[in-house]
Amino acid sequence: MRQSSNPAFNSLTQTVAQDQSAAYQQQQYGASPYGQPGAPAAQAPSNDRPMTIDDVVQKTAITLSIIVVGAIITYFIGTVNPGLAMMLAVVGAIGGLVAVLISAFGKKYGSPTITLVYAAFEGLFVGGISYMFANVVVAGEDAGVMIGQAVLATLGVFGGMLFVYKTGAIRVTPKFTRFMTGAIIGVLVLALGNLLLALFTGASPLRDGGFIAIVFSLVCIGLASLSFLLDFDQADRLVRAGAPSQYAWGVALGLAVTLVWLYTEILRLLSYFRD
Repeated sequence: MRQSSNPAFNSLTQTVAQDQSAAYQQQQYGASPYGQPGAPAAQAPSNDRPMTIDDVVQKTAITLSIIVVGAIITYFIGTVNPGLAMMLAVVGAIGGLVAVLISAFGKKYGSPTITLVYAAFEGLFVGGISYMFANVVVAGEDAGVMIGQAVLATLGVFGGMLFVYKTGAIRVTPKFTRFMTGAIIGVLVLALGNLLLALFTGASPLRDGGFIAIVFSLVCIGLASLSFLLDFDQADRLVRAGAPSQYAWGVALGLAVTLVWLYTEILRLLSYFRD
């Protein structure tokens, strides 16, 4: 199966490919107690049914609901104690990153625990970062309006890219996947370089609200939007491959990662124009 630039989907794809290969070998040759072909196959009982689109929709809805509830709580904490909200945002960012890394490299494919833990941490991050941009960078009546605009824009992009994928206007090919992977790695390298520059010199050209920062945010928004095509394609392939239904939690994790990235970049861009 085709690889994805999203680590959550990438690990899921690898696992499904391995399971399909093992199943094919078992059907062809059988499996002896010593792992040698030729002996009668011993089928391991499985209570998990194949994944469906409904599973993906339900698990994604649960994941996003937790993120939204956590974000609302953290945002209102910020109105009472801004310092605590900022601290929760940092904790959420670190915790969410750790959860994704565990899912990708710790063989926790489709784990509901990992996905729900990620959602809880990202709720802290989204709420804290929303408060920072809306009530600290952009104070006043425009704060709530800007958050609403960012949410609507995120949902609009999600729906638009789903339409693009379903109509085949942009096809997910191996060349497209390689381009997206390279572009996202490039953005991550630039963001890391900008962070180091800010730490040592105080300058932050990619995040200071200037022309370069605006262009960088637009590039990030474009990449996040196109990443949905990869996410939809991987989810579709997992469903057609007959992956276990629990893998829908991994699909939900991958979609949530992209949605949070897109929302954060849109919110940041709006803050540049309102600052």
